Amino acid sequence: MEIDFSKFETELKELQDFMAKPDAYADSNYATKAKRQSELNELFETKSELESLEKSKAEAEALVNDPELGEMAKLEIEESTQKIAELKEKLEEMVIPRDPADDKPAQVEIRAGAGGDEASLFAGELYRMYLHYAEKHGLRTELISQNENEAGGMKEVIFRVSGERPYGQLKFEGGVHRVQRVPVTESQGRIHTSTVTVAVLPEAEEADLEIKPEDLRIDIYRSGGHGGQGVNTTDSAVRITHLPTGIVVAMQDERSQQQNRVKAMTVLRTRLLEKKHEEDLANASNARKSLIGTGDRSEKIRTYNFPQDRITDHRIHYSRSNVSAAMDGDIDDLILELTKNEREFQKEA
Repeated sequence: MEIDFSKFETELKELQDFMAKPDAYADSNYATKAKRQSELNELFETKSELESLEKSKAEAEALVNDPELGEMAKLEIEESTQKIAELKEKLEEMVIPRDPADDKPAQVEIRAGAGGDEASLFAGELYRMYLHYAEKHGLRTELISQNENEAGGMKEVIFRVSGERPYGQLKFEGGVHRVQRVPVTESQGRIHTSTVTVAVLPEAEEADLEIKPEDLRIDIYRSGGHGGQGVNTTDSAVRITHLPTGIVVAMQDERSQQQNRVKAMTVLRTRLLEKKHEEDLANASNARKSLIGTGDRSEKIRTYNFPQDRITDHRIHYSRSNVSAAMDGDIDDLILELTKNEREFQKEA
């Protein structure tokens, strides 16, 4: 892959000129531009390191036949060759255009699908899996809403993930997760198959799209279920209907009507942005759609086979063992393989 560094030099010069302005910090995009400048500085530092290594390797190659320095030169060539390959791969990854949504907070929605109580139990396990993953990677999670059932599982849970590249780390988790195992309630020892749908959405900001007040119907009602002693005594639950699309969001987990309203609007805004993204994707090329699947909620992306202790991601045909470790948040290899697959596609595009 041949990299044209001239455009990055121009971009870095423009950012340096911007940062040199006395009022640069007052710009609303200051943080974004500062981060981009840091990325470009790292790019050119890596380029400089690569050029230095290539020069050292060439000098060593000239000494290979020297009776005194030949062996030392061969060792240096071997070490340099490996390091050069690593730096070239790093540079290729650095210049691949990143999804601008990767740095946004992620809204994760998990819903029990086919399988009754077993599906809801697995939905709860997936929720805990993502909480453990987030904790291990320094990501912050915030519960938005949950709907539990009598079996101790979850019919639905929505939570927010923030921190370093939250959407970028979790975006490939969207789709249908299938579990195969013997439920604790199964007396005959038969293996059951259940499904859980996961949606991972980049959180929308107010600037991302306009929602007209006249397009909303807002209903206030009395909360029920979780939320503490005061939750059932006031009309604090909020249901917002977006009339043009028919999307409905209900929120009741907070005691305050205003808090529930803010959360409901955040979820609604994010779902509307997802709808727009889906419409854009429908018009995209078939090659783009087949990158690693569409992320559609009806698409089976992964199977957790407990009897065989095997996890299979069907999009990239990748399998591994140790399901229990995955349930404890150890899914780094799955996310890494999916990320590598995306990069390979972008290199070819």
